[in-house]
Amino acid sequence: MLRLTLKPLREVAVKKVLYMLLLFLSAAGTFLAGSWYNQHKMSAGIRPGPPKPLYYVDPMHPAYRSDKPGIAPDCGMQLEPVYAGQLTTVSSSNGSSHLPAGAVQIDAAKQQLFGVRVSSVEETSGAYKLRLLGRVAPDEGRTYKLNAGIEGYIQEVSSVSTGSFVRKDQVLATFAAPNASMTLQTYILNLGAEDRFKKSAAEGTVEGQSMPATNANLQLRLQQLQNLGMSALQMEEIRHTRQIPDTIKIVSPVDGFVLARNVSPGQKFERDAEWFRIADLRRVWILADVFSNDAQYIRPGAKVRVTVPGQFRTLEARVSNVLPQFDTSTQSLKARIEIDNPGYILRPDMFVDVELPVSYSRAIVVPAGAVVDSGSSKTVFVERGEGLFTTRMVETRRRFDDRVEIVKGLEPGERIVVSGNFMVSSESRLKEAVGTYEPAKDPEAHSAQSKTAEREKPQHQLKNMGPGSGDQPLPASSVTPSEHRHGRHSG
Repeated sequence: MLRLTLKPLREVAVKKVLYMLLLFLSAAGTFLAGSWYNQHKMSAGIRPGPPKPLYYVDPMHPAYRSDKPGIAPDCGMQLEPVYAGQLTTVSSSNGSSHLPAGAVQIDAAKQQLFGVRVSSVEETSGAYKLRLLGRVAPDEGRTYKLNAGIEGYIQEVSSVSTGSFVRKDQVLATFAAPNASMTLQTYILNLGAEDRFKKSAAEGTVEGQSMPATNANLQLRLQQLQNLGMSALQMEEIRHTRQIPDTIKIVSPVDGFVLARNVSPGQKFERDAEWFRIADLRRVWILADVFSNDAQYIRPGAKVRVTVPGQFRTLEARVSNVLPQFDTSTQSLKARIEIDNPGYILRPDMFVDVELPVSYSRAIVVPAGAVVDSGSSKTVFVERGEGLFTTRMVETRRRFDDRVEIVKGLEPGERIVVSGNFMVSSESRLKEAVGTYEPAKDPEAHSAQSKTAEREKPQHQLKNMGPGSGDQPLPASSVTPSEHRHGRHSG
């Protein structure tokens, strides 16, 4: 009877233990599920979404913007995005945002693509050729003006014109001057008196003593005829013929070229009118434009080389003087160069190239392409590291062919960009343009960041949360109080 009574009690105790065990496992599973759900929800709220670009810019020209990604129309490069809250573009996110002010980072691939070359600064001495532009001009000492010494009329004109070559004593034109007849008659009378007094002097008579006065009167008449425009050749002709000519001849005084002709048949002219202007071009001048900073290197007597464009011929010349006059139109001085003109290859108003060798002492010189001249300042790009460049202002003085002298801003041994400056300059301007951009504040983004900051907590706190923790409530259990009481009562 006792065995029969203990067996039901033992079965009831086992059932009660199993029921309590199931209840504990159910509560533990519900708690773990709730903890995982809350942790996953918080993690999803913390993880930010992908940023949205504000716009896209051309890496070579930051002023160009586009709302959509694509290819830059000018250089063919990929447009680069600009994000809110960023001061640099995606392309410069590899550390360039931490560069010092005025610096720019360019990788080796871009340097090779755009031909960026770097070279060391040197201090050297040498010589260079100062190139000047010159204009051929007639030698003023070899230019002759034929002017009228009396009023008259042009009778005949030869076929010569401006630019024609004429020989010495060649007749250019004839004119009639009624007022010259008295002078011509007096000249002929003086010639007769000269003959008579020469004969008296040979015979030893008293009239021969007047010979000096006759010679003086004859020289005076010759000078008067010369002033009228009569040539020595025609005066000698009158001496032999002893006749008054109907016209007076205008002849060339030298072999040369006619620079100006101001006569025509039947033309009336006044006294001092210019008939012809003739130049002897066997030796000419070259007037070269010299800037004020280069005038100090030009000395009288210096030898120069003159090249005629298109003829591939070089002539030797000599500097005669640097004229004190200043040309306001070209803002330059004039250097006068004397040169022989064989074959008349140099003509008036022809432009020529002049080369003057100039030596200079030791100085810091760099390629002219290394200096970026903005008009108000001159800068170079100095290499500070592998692909890192900074701008530096410099002062220049003279230019030696394709090199320029640096007087301030660089030291020998420094490495600067000598080719591809436009690429470095564009990258620098891009960095400055993006750096000055102030992104607008997005209210939604700001609110989301605030909520994220408030809800962000270390992951280990989530793992350590348990029942009774004040930081996180317990998850709801799937067992109701009635069931709990009923199970305990059944136990």
